[in-house]
Amino acid sequence: MAQTVLPFQTDSSVANCNHGPGCSLQTVLPAPLREACAEADYLADYLHRAPLGDIGIPTYYPKLARSLQSLKVRNLIYPTKEGLFVHIYPDETGARDHYVSIEPTVVVDTDEIMPLVEERLVEWAEEIGQTEDEDEKRELLLSLIDMICTTKPLANNGRRNDRTPNNPNNLPPIYVTPQQLEAIRYRVLRDKIGLGVLQPLLYDPYIEDISCSGVGPIFIEHKIFKSLQTTISFGTLDELDEFAVWLGEWIKSPVTVRNPLVDAVLPDGSRINIVYGREISKRGSNFTIRKFGGTPTSVLELIDFGTLDYMMAAYLSLMLEEGMNLFVVGATASGKTTTLNAINTFILPDAKIVTIEDTPEVHVPHKNWIREVTREMGREDKGGGVGMFDLLKAALRQRPDRIIVGEIRGEEGRIAFQAMQTGHGVMSTFHAASVEKLIQRLTGDPISIPKTYVDNLNLAIIQSAVRLPDKRMVRRILSINEIIGYDPYSESFSFLEAFRWNPATDKFDFPGYMNSFLLEERIAMKRGIPPHKRKAIYTDLKKRAKVFERLHKDKKVRGFDEFFQVLAEAQRQKLL
Repeated sequence: MAQTVLPFQTDSSVANCNHGPGCSLQTVLPAPLREACAEADYLADYLHRAPLGDIGIPTYYPKLARSLQSLKVRNLIYPTKEGLFVHIYPDETGARDHYVSIEPTVVVDTDEIMPLVEERLVEWAEEIGQTEDEDEKRELLLSLIDMICTTKPLANNGRRNDRTPNNPNNLPPIYVTPQQLEAIRYRVLRDKIGLGVLQPLLYDPYIEDISCSGVGPIFIEHKIFKSLQTTISFGTLDELDEFAVWLGEWIKSPVTVRNPLVDAVLPDGSRINIVYGREISKRGSNFTIRKFGGTPTSVLELIDFGTLDYMMAAYLSLMLEEGMNLFVVGATASGKTTTLNAINTFILPDAKIVTIEDTPEVHVPHKNWIREVTREMGREDKGGGVGMFDLLKAALRQRPDRIIVGEIRGEEGRIAFQAMQTGHGVMSTFHAASVEKLIQRLTGDPISIPKTYVDNLNLAIIQSAVRLPDKRMVRRILSINEIIGYDPYSESFSFLEAFRWNPATDKFDFPGYMNSFLLEERIAMKRGIPPHKRKAIYTDLKKRAKVFERLHKDKKVRGFDEFFQVLAEAQRQKLL
């Protein structure tokens, strides 16, 4: 199985330090890090072994800010869930910094003891397997470990860890040190309830992707520090294959030579893909986990990140309130789903929404929300397959105000455009690099939308990951485009660029100001503005942008749900 390979040589001579007032480390640590060590002895044990004389004392951050991207030397520690910590350890070569999961097992060797503990746990395997509730299983495992292990020396003819083979149900407890007991308790819970060595990575809210590309270390994509190399490593192809099989069994989607490809969803909503064997992957089995983000990022947080500005947010809010159809378009990892989720707060609060996805990633804050997910073909325990096309056809009978498709890739696109024609608001993400490429894909195989249908799509948001002059990779909305129509005589499409990102200034231009087709011809009319006063819609737009800015900067509104509640109350009072 996987091994933990620290990026430095450890010194076992400090193993018995009690971290008390006389501890040499306590005198040099800054107060925040010293307090963290007081709460977790294993963090202090780790710091004792780390080469602080070479890299310096890490800075402790209770929370990470995006401004840390500009750090020239990354040497810091921060907490994650379940009392664990992470050390971003600087790489001397500058190639890729190290991600060190600081767990109770990181400096305590349990490899010799764990087989003995596992052997004893087998006696209760049936009881453990029948306990489905996670909290109950946790309590059962902890009570069994306390029965199996002891920190009190055994008086057994001077021997410890002796067993009586002829009396397996009355074995003496296994003697362990207090540090070993803490590590064993942690490791059993991690491996029996969690995802084994990967569980600490799932606990970290700053990780976006976890990737094993073959023998060697696992890599992650960090929200702040981008690509990092973890200390989790596979030494041989056999170890990696064994872990891939275990991983498939854990997620109840087994991988075999005949079924080497698996896509599944973890209990927390993260997506996992496993490729098993060496015939189709020459570097050995591999897997990728795309972390579920938890509470979605709000529009106001995206403004903080620079993805869009207040005027663009106000513009999109007007469009979605009035039922415009919208695609968020871009390449993989450009932030399409993040943006789609964020702008869902602009849909009227009393709307009925149906979401259709392969993997549940779309999130809406509305109460009247039907969430539907496709089902694979060929799973005996699940019956026949149900695809996006089937769910989208069914959604049309559910009389939704808004249909949100996780991603349009194939023939379901035709049904989506039929839904637009019959008055259903549709939103989705789509893989394309520009409006032109979007239209080419929509009108070509396998989607094959009739060209005269394309103008049912009102808006195309083009988003991308870009590199700023300071070398930071960020996500930006490159443009918001209004789809105007198709001219059958010239066989050309017309669209208007309402907003455009300016790479020189990292700001957004508004070429659609006083020139927007949708604002003047659609939105103004829907809001009861007479034709001779339709330019007044731009005044309303600017007022709305100012309201969003005041909510954000003065009222300190930030979160996804909080922003939606404010918008819902404003709608109820007819303030927007």
